[in-house]
Amino acid sequence: MTSISALLEKAMEARASLFDARHESAFRLFNGFTEGDPDLAIDLYASTLVIHNYADDPAQGSLPVEQAQQFLRDELSWLRAGVIKRRNAASQEERRGRLLFGEKPDTRIKEHGVWYSIDLLMNRDASLYLDTRHLRKWLLENMRGKTVLNTFAYTGSLGVAAMAGGAERVVQHDLNHQFLNVAKTSYTLNGFPIRKPDFIAEDFFTLIGKFKRAHQTFDCVVIDPPFFSTTSRGKVDQVHASARLINKVRPLINDGGHLIAINNALYVSGKEYMQTLAELCQDGYLKVKELIPVPEDFAGYPTTRPGSPITDPAPFKHSTKIVVLQVRRKPAASQVVV
Repeated sequence: MTSISALLEKAMEARASLFDARHESAFRLFNGFTEGDPDLAIDLYASTLVIHNYADDPAQGSLPVEQAQQFLRDELSWLRAGVIKRRNAASQEERRGRLLFGEKPDTRIKEHGVWYSIDLLMNRDASLYLDTRHLRKWLLENMRGKTVLNTFAYTGSLGVAAMAGGAERVVQHDLNHQFLNVAKTSYTLNGFPIRKPDFIAEDFFTLIGKFKRAHQTFDCVVIDPPFFSTTSRGKVDQVHASARLINKVRPLINDGGHLIAINNALYVSGKEYMQTLAELCQDGYLKVKELIPVPEDFAGYPTTRPGSPITDPAPFKHSTKIVVLQVRRKPAASQVVV
């Protein structure tokens, strides 16, 4: 069995170009699921190391965590803090994470020239999704002068990227106002004005219904729902009902606008998801415009991946499947020429 230090050495070599001199960036340093240890993932946020222990029994994953921490602290002498998150721990505090070393984790990172606020101990996730880095770049480059609705925004990084790209207006939506407060801090870091009505902590189905009744539309809608959740208003199911959510937001998109659909269900293959989208596109009012790849550091490199994923993600590189769809609107009845 290959040692943790050997696996990490190989992973770091593949990611050498991602280390920045000022230690402000963020990326996945080791994806054990594809790179040799399925119970371990390691992220770098500025000068803070975040180690994810995915073992079913967290105690069994303790030794690899200790070995990884020691190796990386020796190799990266500039690290200021380390966090351990135990996904399957009994306590919520352990799942959210605790300090391994250092006084406090970093609170911001810079990506493509944009600052993003982070709170590494707020939630089980590390408050900024590294698998959507290329999508943030796409939004940065394509949203100038556009209006954007970012649903299931979490800490709002996709909306922040749209703002940085010159969007005319971005509405950030999430059920949790604490997450949206992190988005507001990102706005402050970048000097963006904060319009309180554009930060909406509300149930998704309720909000969409309000926008429809108000005939409110946007040039771009991002739909990045959790794997599964349910409220009194409706159910989110990325395995069995991703088409339903897409159809929910279609009426909110201007003619020629974009719908960005993200599906991160591990057991939905790339082929299955593309078939779902193909069926939605049959009426001619939706069209697959572009697939946004997950960064290689997050998925693992060809030179570092010893195994195969559980479900084939092709034509995507990872179970996080990101698609940009172009939308055509049906003409209003009064505009139809007979």
